[in-house]
Amino acid sequence: MGTVHPAVSVPQEEMPRWLHQQANRARIHALRMVHHAGIGHTGGDMSSADILTTLYFSILNLDPANPNAPNRDRFVMSKGHCSGIFYSMLAMRGFFPLEFLDTYMDPLSKLNGHPDRNKLPGVEANTGPLGHGFPIAVGSALASRMSGLNYKTFVLTGDGELQEGSNWEACMTASHYGLDTLTIIVDRNRIQQGDFTEKTIRMDPLAEKFRAFGFATEEIDGHDHAALLSRMQSLPIEPGRPSCLIANTTKGKGISFAENKPEWHHGVPNAEQLKAAIEELSVILQEPV
Repeated sequence: MGTVHPAVSVPQEEMPRWLHQQANRARIHALRMVHHAGIGHTGGDMSSADILTTLYFSILNLDPANPNAPNRDRFVMSKGHCSGIFYSMLAMRGFFPLEFLDTYMDPLSKLNGHPDRNKLPGVEANTGPLGHGFPIAVGSALASRMSGLNYKTFVLTGDGELQEGSNWEACMTASHYGLDTLTIIVDRNRIQQGDFTEKTIRMDPLAEKFRAFGFATEEIDGHDHAALLSRMQSLPIEPGRPSCLIANTTKGKGISFAENKPEWHHGVPNAEQLKAAIEELSVILQEPV
């Protein structure tokens, strides 16, 4: 099975801008979904869009026509509450029709507030309760080694989510077994529900914590597609050790009135705000979304 994605026809020098365009398309989809449902997690959807776009369109070995292929790469969306951007990415990548996004959180919709692998192709794990996704990803990486398939496993966590102790148990296990096919990416937007992370439970020095637990760790600009692409294409950071990328991001990225504001952790745009946000996000696009 080979990787199949529309990025294959994009020249390498144009890839960062192209990825930026796809990320903003995904942001617009997610905003419309949250507005439609009247509930969601706008801030985290926006902060993680560039990370997800880089993964899904340039890194992950996936085939939407064969979503359960044994040797596919695995991606676990541990911060499952940011389902708006996750579903947008899966739909844009071809796992299900874009029209499904219009049903977000409707009664009987397959697009729950938290992802359900029993309802949608491309979802590897049911997530949302924080602290579950990373341990699942560690299990996936162990299975990769035991099966001899050697697929890669990526997991995206929120930074506030790391206050759950299960993540650090998972760190110890991954380090003990030297799972270098595993990469954890931390969406380090520094805001969690209610307030800034450092006012809730201090996270810093976060990179040093991961290094102490045995992870090869780097900090990266989570909105710089060129930097994300370069780093993710050359994983693991260090052979024989699991990798951690701390992606420094901005909550609500791309929406001037929502950026870096705790109230937009789960703020819902009204009609006027939706229109204004789409206008801002559309500047880089070559055609309307």
